Amino acid sequence: MEYIQSFTVDRQGVIVLNRGEKRNALAPQMVAELKSAFKTHAIDASVRVIVLRSTGAVFSAGADLAYLRELQQFGYAENLADSGSLKDLYHQIYTCPKPVIAQVQGHAIAGGCGLVTACDFVFAAPEAQFGYTEVRIGFIPAIVMSLLVRRIGEGHARRLLLSGELISADTALQVGLVTRVVDAAELQSKVDEFSAQIARDNSGEAMAVTKQMLADIQSMSLQDALSHGVEMNAKARATDDCRRGVEAFLQREKVNW
Repeated sequence: MEYIQSFTVDRQGVIVLNRGEKRNALAPQMVAELKSAFKTHAIDASVRVIVLRSTGAVFSAGADLAYLRELQQFGYAENLADSGSLKDLYHQIYTCPKPVIAQVQGHAIAGGCGLVTACDFVFAAPEAQFGYTEVRIGFIPAIVMSLLVRRIGEGHARRLLLSGELISADTALQVGLVTRVVDAAELQSKVDEFSAQIARDNSGEAMAVTKQMLADIQSMSLQDALSHGVEMNAKARATDDCRRGVEAFLQREKVNW
């Protein structure tokens, strides 16, 4: 049984969590399939944007409950390997060379909210709720923590991670976890519209380098980050995409990337 669907359409790489009957819980097989799908779309030259969405009423409720019971029997080495697999998925999404859009029609909780946190853009229906509920069951939101602090800052992250509360899509928008709140009936069309816009209007190479820099500069000192920016700025000026874009701008022409 395949836990996800993956296909391409209109320059989109689409990945669909397909365990709606299980609230799209993150079983190990699903994590493995997600990593494979993201890798495939990342290297596909025809794909400019990746969209992550799901079937059913819930985007993802986090860990599979049956698997959580199995974890009780794991030793440290097994738990380390399992945790590492989820970490690799989050890192893969966060550093993917192509923009990743989460299309969230329903609740995104714990590990499911971790998936959302790793994405570049999050479009959510008003009914969706978000939360990191691990502390409620004596667990810790350890893997997502560094990504969440980067995304919304330490203050908001402390509130969500320590309280375990669920927040509305509107509140998630206010704290910076969500990009746009869109009526459920229009959610997919708005995601498709935005995806087509950035695929058409933005250089894929420039977006890839920008994403990589955003990941890299977080661990640098201010001086090192600025120096890195100078180096990357100089390199960017010599790229074909930059030459093409600047020439079109000077000629007042539109570039269709």
